[in-house]
Amino acid sequence: MSEAHDPGFHVERVDLRDGRAELRFSGQLRFRQCFASWQNVRRLARSPAAHLAFDLSAVDTLDGAATALLLELRDEVVAAGAEAEIVGAHGGVHAMLELYGSHPPRPSLQAPPARIGILDEIGRETLGMLSENHGLDFIGDVAVAGAKAARAPASVNWGDVPRLIERAGADGLPIVLVINFLVGLVTAFQAAVQLKQFGANIFVADLVGLSVTRELAPLMTAIIVAGRSGAAFSAELGTMRVSEEIDALRTLGLDPYGFLVFPRVIALALVLPLLTILADVVSIAGGLLVAMLGLDLTANAYLLQTQKAVGLWDVFSGCLKTVFFGLSVALIACQRGLAARGGAEGVGRATTSAVVTSLFAIVVVDAIFTVLFNAFGR
Repeated sequence: MSEAHDPGFHVERVDLRDGRAELRFSGQLRFRQCFASWQNVRRLARSPAAHLAFDLSAVDTLDGAATALLLELRDEVVAAGAEAEIVGAHGGVHAMLELYGSHPPRPSLQAPPARIGILDEIGRETLGMLSENHGLDFIGDVAVAGAKAARAPASVNWGDVPRLIERAGADGLPIVLVINFLVGLVTAFQAAVQLKQFGANIFVADLVGLSVTRELAPLMTAIIVAGRSGAAFSAELGTMRVSEEIDALRTLGLDPYGFLVFPRVIALALVLPLLTILADVVSIAGGLLVAMLGLDLTANAYLLQTQKAVGLWDVFSGCLKTVFFGLSVALIACQRGLAARGGAEGVGRATTSAVVTSLFAIVVVDAIFTVLFNAFGR
């Protein structure tokens, strides 16, 4: 029998038969009292034994640091090739050991996840499209909220519409004008290279006027608004979603669709045609600059030829498409924002998805209108 003691606690080693031994602790195991003499305790534990038990039945108090020392000592005995266990703990001593994980790790009873096949993944994605704030579910909620807004227009947050029009329209006007001016200028340059060969410089006005009013100006304006306002809408609603502001609105009895979605849809549907008309003007001005400086045409001749080539339907058809562009961008941006999950990373993913999906939707809508106009001879 060997022993080590210090004021407040006592340790003795008892060697039993068959290579078994016990370290019997008693008193109060607190770090301040036991740390100075812990080397003696380790020396007692190093003596050869096939099985060493740490008996804590006589220990009244055990603090966290002393628990760490005790568990470390047990691990050292196991690493030396012997068996070690802690026995006799009770009350608060047992609770402290449980807290520090003295029990051996239990094997997991959960089977490893089965491999998911491609058909299973397709099914999961399809169900995800039908879940809350995804795809068809969002369309249904918007339709229900639209019917409610038609019955009670006061339920829509009309006060936000002027502010959103200013953000999407007036604040974005400089970049829209610059981009469309350059589009008209580049289109005129490309047309001039070919038309000069046939002495048909004046028809640059026809090509620029028709291409920008029917296609380029509406398309470029919608793309700029999608990248600018669509991303802003998605990030704004996504941040509100992850910070639980959407749930707070529902708690207050406010419909998020009438309060947040509809004002943004109305704002983009109104502002895009206005921006497109201004884009038409500056695009034609870009073509005029090329005609005057590179084709020796007068401003009067160019504008008269543009007036002959471009009809009211050409301008109207471009503006009509932008209404649907605006609806598509606003709905997609709001849907992605309301479906955001997972904090800042989720908001970033939602914003990226909103911009990419909006651009795809713009091209699809433009293609549909082009086919329809061609089918009806327009």
